[in-house]
Amino acid sequence: MLGNPVRPAVRLSLRRNVTICRIGTISRKDLKEVSVKIETGYYLAGFADGEGSFNISFRPRQDYKSPWKVSLCFNISQKDKVILALYKRYLGCGTLRGRPDGVWYFEVNNFESIREKVIPFFRRYPFLSAKKKRDFAKFCELARLIKNENHLTKEGIKKILEIRRDMNDGGKRKYSEMEILSKLQESSETIRQTPGQSGDDIVRSSGKPEVNMNERS
Repeated sequence: MLGNPVRPAVRLSLRRNVTICRIGTISRKDLKEVSVKIETGYYLAGFADGEGSFNISFRPRQDYKSPWKVSLCFNISQKDKVILALYKRYLGCGTLRGRPDGVWYFEVNNFESIREKVIPFFRRYPFLSAKKKRDFAKFCELARLIKNENHLTKEGIKKILEIRRDMNDGGKRKYSEMEILSKLQESSETIRQTPGQSGDDIVRSSGKPEVNMNERS
């Protein structure tokens, strides 16, 4: 535990040998942050421009009344572990793991980490390619919708699916829009037909992320 904030004195030498002491305050948050050199920031942004991916996923849930868990994710894979370790170091979050084929995989799927660390980082060090700029803009919009709990309504899910449609060139999805909406409708009808239960026609918040000892929000 830290005591009182650290207050370093910075001495500024002026003419006539006059010395002035300027007092500054370093917060606990500042002490924990790792400074990023501008060239390192743009290097990581450039690497993610070509190899990174911003996604939103729908996963079936059996323990909720509503059938889907909605999660945002930033991930990047590469055989060079050193490069991916830089993302974990400078973003201050995420998990890094190896696959049997020798490829290393870095991923951030904790919502608060994405909102407070990943998004601000790539806003500070923007992408160059039009495609990645577009995907990132949509990713930020999805984060805004989830923060405002729009994903807890059927209309909000429809909006999320509409945004997802054009991300990552509309790549192959595990679950189609029709499957997601169909299950959501089935769940709504089941809740309405069951007495004594609340009728919130929702997709639950990602709430507690999947537990991983390497993930730090």
